[in-house]
Amino acid sequence: MNTVMNRKESRRATLFDKGLVKTALLRSFAMLNPRTMARNPVMFVTEIGAALTTLVWIIDICGGHANILYTTLVTAVLWLTVLFANFAEALAEARGKAQADSLKNTRTQTTANRLSASGKLEPVNSSLLKSGDIVLVSAGETIPGDGEVIEGAASIDESAITGESAPVVREAGGDRSGVTGGTRVLSDQIKVKITAGAGESFLDRMIALVEGAVRQKTPNELALTVTLAGLTLGFLLVTATLYPMAKYFDVTIPLPTLISLLVCLIPTTIGALLAAIGIAGMDRALAANVLAKSGKAVELAGDIDTLLLDKTGTITVGDRLASEFHPVNGIAYEELIDAAVRASFGDRTPEGRSIIALAERELYGKIPRDDGGKVIEFTAQTRMSGTDAPNGTRYRKGASDAVIRAAEQAKAKIPPDVRDIVTKVAGKGCTPIVVAVDNRIYGVVALADILKTGIKDRFKRLRAMGLRVVMVTGDNPLTAKAIAEEAGVDDFIAEAKPEDKLAYIRREQANGRLVAMMGDGTNDAPALAQADIGIAMNSGTQAAKEAGNMVDLDSDPTKLIEVIEIGKQLLMTRGALTTFSIANDIAKYFAIIPAIFLLAIPELAVLNIMHLATPSSAILSALIFNAVIIPLLIPIALKGVKYRPMGADALLARNLLIYGLGGVIAPFIGIKLIDMVLAATGLF
Repeated sequence: MNTVMNRKESRRATLFDKGLVKTALLRSFAMLNPRTMARNPVMFVTEIGAALTTLVWIIDICGGHANILYTTLVTAVLWLTVLFANFAEALAEARGKAQADSLKNTRTQTTANRLSASGKLEPVNSSLLKSGDIVLVSAGETIPGDGEVIEGAASIDESAITGESAPVVREAGGDRSGVTGGTRVLSDQIKVKITAGAGESFLDRMIALVEGAVRQKTPNELALTVTLAGLTLGFLLVTATLYPMAKYFDVTIPLPTLISLLVCLIPTTIGALLAAIGIAGMDRALAANVLAKSGKAVELAGDIDTLLLDKTGTITVGDRLASEFHPVNGIAYEELIDAAVRASFGDRTPEGRSIIALAERELYGKIPRDDGGKVIEFTAQTRMSGTDAPNGTRYRKGASDAVIRAAEQAKAKIPPDVRDIVTKVAGKGCTPIVVAVDNRIYGVVALADILKTGIKDRFKRLRAMGLRVVMVTGDNPLTAKAIAEEAGVDDFIAEAKPEDKLAYIRREQANGRLVAMMGDGTNDAPALAQADIGIAMNSGTQAAKEAGNMVDLDSDPTKLIEVIEIGKQLLMTRGALTTFSIANDIAKYFAIIPAIFLLAIPELAVLNIMHLATPSSAILSALIFNAVIIPLLIPIALKGVKYRPMGADALLARNLLIYGLGGVIAPFIGIKLIDMVLAATGLF
């Protein structure tokens, strides 16, 4: 257990790890390059102000100016403000790159046993594998690249990627065929079709994501950046007009004082932390083993209204197992079993194998053997599968409506009790599979579904967030209704074909709702692509992983809940710190404005409600507080504001109380304390 926790923690360094702090400090100075700073308008203006103040400081030194100490402190604090802002972003980047380094350590060059065109095994280096290559992986060997199992089943250790020690089963013929390069086969032997060449795996893409030289800003972040730039421009104009106004009152405002006023008025706090908040949001997603193809996807998760979840493997355990045979009147119990077994020849899905396993238990192993007939694969359109025997007999099994419809089209007699059996099986929450031979219906096989542990409690959490949960299943309406009621979902789509999922998502989006969906099968791909947030499980098919804009490396169907919480936490953190930044400017107004004009307009003394000692100490106190508050808020920016599942109105009221009122009160206390310290020195 400790080993697993260590692997998990290695993905995410402590907040102020010594190595990361050292790296971030060095990076803070490198980021002073104006071309880098220009990406952040607020801090770019602050840097220009620091440079101008530095020029004044040099002139004052050369001219022996009396206020050299004041100018020196203003210059130092302005540069510290810029460096603190750079440090926040650099620390967030360093934490992400530490994750990338940890992931790089899991990449190993291995020897792969590739199958040649002639069917012979040839050993090649894993770096030479291309998409489409087929490799044979045996127990004890490492899977050389991302791919899909096309033959066999095996127990696989994925701890190198996910940090979980419990092995998982990956098998051909289902929606759990996806495997990841770097994981290890513990038992049996599988054939894997490589789906990503060297440098194109999900691990490589995850590393590239956190190491990207230019992080793409999300739409909300861009909008906030534009807003902050507008505020900065507005306060720049206001500050520029103060100089001629002061001259009118025979007051000369030194340039360092004007720049101090500007820096205190513009939203430097949120401007300094904005990039760190976005990077930290991606960091939290990666720490949860979710590969987001863009930062936009993580942020958008916080605004989701509707969730579409597959029943099988998401709400239920996943492997529906045959539990009972129900022959129709006129068909012997053994006849139904014989037909069901023959219809399951070639069916490598867990459901198909469970039918044969149940038949062996019921007939003590005396079941028919595969006679080499033609296998008819299941499709979403026919919703049936089976075999065509060498003698021409057609064995079919599938959804009740599909098999009954085929029998009706063939003018076959429909047993009067088959629909009653289907209703009875579905009413128990099981999936009825109807078996037919040459379109003559023999009976029903019941496939039992089991709800995942704790799934009902998770759905309660989602509803507390204001989200609707919709279950999607190919089952008939009766079965779907029984499972939906047991699981506690808000709505369900029964007998869903790929186009049905797509249509439902489009209807929700047309009504102004944002939709998230999680899936793992090829038939989920269209809906995953259409959804605003599409999360594919890493164990799923390649088509699903390519269609989604997120991939869950843990293949945990309930991870969608965590992703939504991460998205909401990102939005809340940005909103909370923006509120705090704007609110704490109020105290700075009361500190600096009276200090500038107090000598010329004594009546402004009434605004000096903090009773600051002198104009110089008032300006320095506000400027120092403005700089110090940035590193104090870095932990909140990186960890995020704690998310609580509650309504939007309650969240808004809570944040306004804590970060709005707190943003007003904290500067009054902080500035007054700093002023007292400065006044005690007797220098100001």
